[in-house]
Amino acid sequence: MSPKLYLLTMLTNLYIKNFALIEELSIEFSKGLTIITGETGAGKSILIGALNQVLGIRANSDLVRSGSSKAIIEAVMIPESPHRLSPILDEAEIDQGDEILLRREISAKGQSRCFINDSPCTLQVLKRVGDLLIDLHGQHEHQFLLHPETHASMLDGFGQFADRVESYQKVYAHLKQRRKELERLVADTDRIQEKRDLLEYQLKELESLGLKKGESAELEEEITLHENSETRFSLCAAINEQLYDTERSAFVQLSEAVQQLGSLAAIDKSFYAHLEDAESAKSLVEELSRTVRNYSESIEFNPEHLEVLRERQMQLQRAMKKYGKTIEELIDLKENIIEELSLESNLSERNEHICEEIASLGKELSELAAAISSERQKTAKHLEKAIVRELRKLGIPHGVFSVSIGQDVSENGDISIGEKRYTAYDNGYDRIEFLLSTNIGEFPKPLARIASGGEISRVMLAMKSVLAENTELPILIFDEIDTGISGKVADAVGRSLRNLSRKHQIISITHLAQIAAMADSHLSVEKTVENERTRTKVRPLNGAQHVEAVANLLSGRQRSESSLRAAEELIEHAKKNGQD
Repeated sequence: MSPKLYLLTMLTNLYIKNFALIEELSIEFSKGLTIITGETGAGKSILIGALNQVLGIRANSDLVRSGSSKAIIEAVMIPESPHRLSPILDEAEIDQGDEILLRREISAKGQSRCFINDSPCTLQVLKRVGDLLIDLHGQHEHQFLLHPETHASMLDGFGQFADRVESYQKVYAHLKQRRKELERLVADTDRIQEKRDLLEYQLKELESLGLKKGESAELEEEITLHENSETRFSLCAAINEQLYDTERSAFVQLSEAVQQLGSLAAIDKSFYAHLEDAESAKSLVEELSRTVRNYSESIEFNPEHLEVLRERQMQLQRAMKKYGKTIEELIDLKENIIEELSLESNLSERNEHICEEIASLGKELSELAAAISSERQKTAKHLEKAIVRELRKLGIPHGVFSVSIGQDVSENGDISIGEKRYTAYDNGYDRIEFLLSTNIGEFPKPLARIASGGEISRVMLAMKSVLAENTELPILIFDEIDTGISGKVADAVGRSLRNLSRKHQIISITHLAQIAAMADSHLSVEKTVENERTRTKVRPLNGAQHVEAVANLLSGRQRSESSLRAAEELIEHAKKNGQD
């Protein structure tokens, strides 16, 4: 019975059209270990090249199949932890679903277009997403573990103390927030102090104006009334003459009309209603006349007061012009100045409070950083031993793996340990880098400086086999992992790949039967000639075909009954012993 497969991030389909020797093909991938085999020159490297395109490698027009206008490569993946992609996709305004579709189009003219989930994106965004989803060995550009910035999280995951790092990150984020607040506070203090004389002068000037909301409109209305006092008085006199003060005024004539309507109503009772209307009109005229007379008596002829009003109006107009604001806005400005000046008196107290909080957070951060560093020192020793053991299994008997842990002394650093201060990073105050030596007498060097090819792939396999239990890794693709190995080492590499594939999807190109026998699924790359055109095709193999392909790797094209039996024994052995 095969061991349980735990599916994490998974490549489900790769579609390639008009790319190099590939006219068009769609490859379905399964979980577990997928082995790809094929004769030399069949086009296995083309598959890796196509994958590299959707992982953000720069393209050129030579990759487009001869006679075609453009090449298309699409990769469909299911991410186990979509939230890891969210910051990149959100920043690029790309919708995220259960699947991630990476697409690259390369024109025969050398132009390239990139898409994620059918949304256009830059090559940089495509590469950032691809780096999180697929770790392709054989080309340094996508070797996830070669990047020192990933080593701290790998070590922390192996030691299972990521929760402490998370606590540190929360405190560090809080500390940075308080530092920004302090910077704003200091800037506000400096700004207010620089402007204090000006602000105090403006406040004194605005307060001396005694501003009131709506005063400008009220002044204009009052000045208009005083300027037209004679006109208003003359109009009132004329109105009173017409309404009441002459023998033929409206009031006199309405009085006569009321008498006449009364006589008519005595004869025809239907006119009583009209008589009431006439009496109302007479009363209305009398009241209106009284109102106009009272108004005319209140009219003031005061040139001195008018001059005072005009001077006040000019005073307000000068202030509005000087500040470029309305009366209402000047009142708001005065309140703002009062508030800004009063703020300064509180700044010192707030400054002191924030500084105390920063000191407290710095102490807490330093304690967490020291604890994390101590854990890392202990964990590093276990990790070093575990990886060395794996290296020996994989045919690197003299491998020396070392975890370099250092810190940066900084006079203004946020981490205080003893008498020294250190630079704080997002995950502690350690700079961590994995170092390796594969030959006797050589000092360990950074992983990025290891020789390329099968050796580095085995080193990565060893590291990932050790880290797989507690660390989230992307899809792993190995090309050249079998370079320079055979026999027991090849068997060990195959078993290691199979073991690792229980927790991470593995795709490996191989020429060795011991490794191919470990496959959960097997793809064969073949080159054919049709209509005088060379084409590369990929064929999934069933059980019997899988046995034949392994036999071919054992004996070449001269397959025999003995090679078939040997292949069956290898595959059976893989089923029984593939899991350590």
